[in-house]
Amino acid sequence: MTASDRQSHWQAVYLTKGEQQVSWSQADPQPSLRLIESVATGRDASIIDIGGGASRLVDALLARGFRDLTVLDLSEAALASARQRIGATGEAVRWIAADATVWQPPQAFDIWHDRAAFHFLVEERDRAAYIERLHRGVKAGGHAVIGTFALDGPEKCSGLPVQRYDPATLSGTIGPGFELIAGEEHRHVTPWGATQSFQFSVLRRSRSAAEGEVI
Repeated sequence: MTASDRQSHWQAVYLTKGEQQVSWSQADPQPSLRLIESVATGRDASIIDIGGGASRLVDALLARGFRDLTVLDLSEAALASARQRIGATGEAVRWIAADATVWQPPQAFDIWHDRAAFHFLVEERDRAAYIERLHRGVKAGGHAVIGTFALDGPEKCSGLPVQRYDPATLSGTIGPGFELIAGEEHRHVTPWGATQSFQFSVLRRSRSAAEGEVI
């Protein structure tokens, strides 16, 4: 699937379905929020939410006093939904409509969060492109918090195939430069009561690069 095809697919999803009609919807964005707070050095930590869409994670981070927030998603409709929901408070957030496999990080962030975006990259070239941007987009000593379907999770989502992981296989896929420091299982309950098996991994960026260097 090309970047253009992905963008068209997700734009159509968010234009035709409400929050309670998509499986990934969460009223309380856990364990993402807890894991982000566990590695944040302060409320001024720079955080990017990859594939954030209309997620309520940005609401929760703002409510907890985080001030340097960026949300990236393929769908302009998803971002518009989040912005409308948050209102004036969201004016401080950077909203970016882009594909994470072709986007160019403008800076290195303290925390890179991704809940259920990376697992849609089933082709090696797309994963490689994402990982290249992950390396460029996280500061030395910074962290990536990545959630995907677990090995016993669904094989498809929103009609698209996914690549399933556990913390070890995700770490191996990300490769050198990031150290796996935590991993956990999570059972997500969809708005209609179905249970989906996720894994969440926390990876720390190597300090071998100069602080803040984008490589």
